[in-house]
Amino acid sequence: MNKAYFEILRAGVNTTIQDKGRNHLYYVGIAVSGAIDQRNYILSNRLVDNQLNEPVVEFAYQGPLLKLKNGKINFAISGDIFFKIIRKNLEIEDGECYKSYILDEEDQIDIISTKNSTYGYLAVNGGFDLEKTWGSYSINTKANIGPNDGKKYSLNDKIFIKKIDTINAINKKINYDYSTDNIIRIIKGTNFDYFSKDAIGNFFNEDFLITNLVDRMGIRLKGPKLENIKNTNIKSEGIVRGVIQVPADGNPIIMLSDHGTVGGYPKIGVVIAADLDLVGQLTPGTKINFKEVSLEEAQNIFKAYIEETNKYLNECN
Repeated sequence: MNKAYFEILRAGVNTTIQDKGRNHLYYVGIAVSGAIDQRNYILSNRLVDNQLNEPVVEFAYQGPLLKLKNGKINFAISGDIFFKIIRKNLEIEDGECYKSYILDEEDQIDIISTKNSTYGYLAVNGGFDLEKTWGSYSINTKANIGPNDGKKYSLNDKIFIKKIDTINAINKKINYDYSTDNIIRIIKGTNFDYFSKDAIGNFFNEDFLITNLVDRMGIRLKGPKLENIKNTNIKSEGIVRGVIQVPADGNPIIMLSDHGTVGGYPKIGVVIAADLDLVGQLTPGTKINFKEVSLEEAQNIFKAYIEETNKYLNECN
């Protein structure tokens, strides 16, 4: 029997494969990468009875149009997504996120767009037939690392499916509350004292606009200039996802999954772990505010985030 696969009839804006990432290669300058929204990544896998670390298709803004070849699969999409299922008899169904569906040979999935978010996730029961690169399936297009020669998918590419088992994953659903918040919680960065009193006041009290300069590496913001009273450059040092760097123009940059492993801009803050999924999903034109929390508060908020994630995972059993 020929292996099942998706034929890409429209590639979408930024369609890649992602998983939890490769978090053991910082010391040689390799970014973690991985899904921007880790909760939605694992929920998509749970909806089709996969192991939670199976690779999925991540897409941004407009997603791909996919036709299934050689088989029958179970799939689910997570996120705030507008999609349709086009059956081979040309009947069209409106898709519902956080719900599993059966797709027959020659049926299509048309992922038309995200709604009030940036990224969405497509998982299939059994996972995709891919090779790991340095312990992960994640594609980093800036470094050309991962499946598909480290590139985003294009028209007529194929994404092969590992195996087909639709029996156990039928009729899965999660009642997910997809809500957003424009208040981003942070802890102080290692260079917090580089910034003037006025800059600190502006950072916590004024709006910042998410510009169009957004990708998997980071988000450039625009707002009141954050005055640096010491040095606008520092010796390059390690950075992590969520770090907020401030270059000489005074406009912050929030680092995301494909960020470089070192940076030479002063760091005013770090987005807490529980808010990283939220930050990655914010769209250009959105206004955000920063709120400082203590390390202890950040830990407690993260515990609540894990408990809420587990609630959704258990709901799908």
